[in-house]
Amino acid sequence: MYKYLFIIALSGVMITACHESKPKQKPAVKDSKGRKYQLTTVVREPLSSTIQLPAVLEAYQKVSIYPRVNGFVKTVNVDRGSAVRRGQVLITLEAPEIIQQYFAAQSKYLQSKAVFAASKDNYERTLAVSETPGTISAHDVEVANARMEADSAIMNSELANFRALEATRSYLTVTAPFDGVITERNIHPGALVGPGARMEPGAMLMLEQEDRLRLVVQVPEVYSAQLSATRQVSFHVNALPGKVFTGNISRQAGSLSNRYRSEAVEVDVTNNQHLLKPGMYAEISVPVTGSVQAMVVPSSAIVTSTEKKYVVAVRDGQTRWIDVQEGNHHSDSTEIFGKLLPDEKVIANANDEIKEGMRIDQEG
Repeated sequence: MYKYLFIIALSGVMITACHESKPKQKPAVKDSKGRKYQLTTVVREPLSSTIQLPAVLEAYQKVSIYPRVNGFVKTVNVDRGSAVRRGQVLITLEAPEIIQQYFAAQSKYLQSKAVFAASKDNYERTLAVSETPGTISAHDVEVANARMEADSAIMNSELANFRALEATRSYLTVTAPFDGVITERNIHPGALVGPGARMEPGAMLMLEQEDRLRLVVQVPEVYSAQLSATRQVSFHVNALPGKVFTGNISRQAGSLSNRYRSEAVEVDVTNNQHLLKPGMYAEISVPVTGSVQAMVVPSSAIVTSTEKKYVVAVRDGQTRWIDVQEGNHHSDSTEIFGKLLPDEKVIANANDEIKEGMRIDQEG
């Protein structure tokens, strides 16, 4: 899915400007053949813009619910589309062997607890009598104490086993881990389920949180370092024409995908009215600040050939080809990066017919 989104992002990024610096126009000049050209001044200033990228809405939390013990499905209390609350019982399972093991462990624990209580009482009585000289030997006191400690260890072991089976028994009741909506139901009463059982298509239920969503957008590498400090974005979805939604950038991946050369950015979206649904495609407007090292020229000043992009600078009355790389765009202005200086003059209406080293004279 992200593959297609990224291809769209690279091939059709649309940009609108929040702020634009227009280069100053200069009087016309002409070459030796009398052809006229318009000069413009290179301006050093970032071109703040807004880029439009494809994005997708995802559930804020999404979980596939699997059984944790082997058993038969007794009841299913929800279906596709059911709204559930955290802790609500979704499914109950039957496993008679687990119940039997639980009660057996409970019985052993109670028995060991009674034995420990008796040995503890015996030790305390022996210790009390031993305070009278000549009644009970020190050896008998040590034997009573050792018996009490041994019975205590047995009791703790049985308690641990009992609690483990108590936890296993609780797995027979499947509850919702968070508030959300059941989006898939793949199980029915009577089915055999379990960690080792083969289930088709897999999870018993799928639970998604829909009152809060994640808007995930892949920002191309060239813009990943230019995200605006305001963090506020707007977006719209095709399913709801005319509606514009807003949110703030909440998370950035912090690294680029090696495959797509883009950074994943997430926007938290409040969806209390459930107008938006996970899986919807959106078009998001992300503000970018531009680069402080960028120069701004008219878009018409950039010449694109099969080998490179360049602008035609006028230095000492002669033309010079200066290789450049493009940055942000808006209307008739473009950011460029190259060996240019602020306030340098370039030809505004350049083309590939202007050769290197041509003589340029001031008109008039």
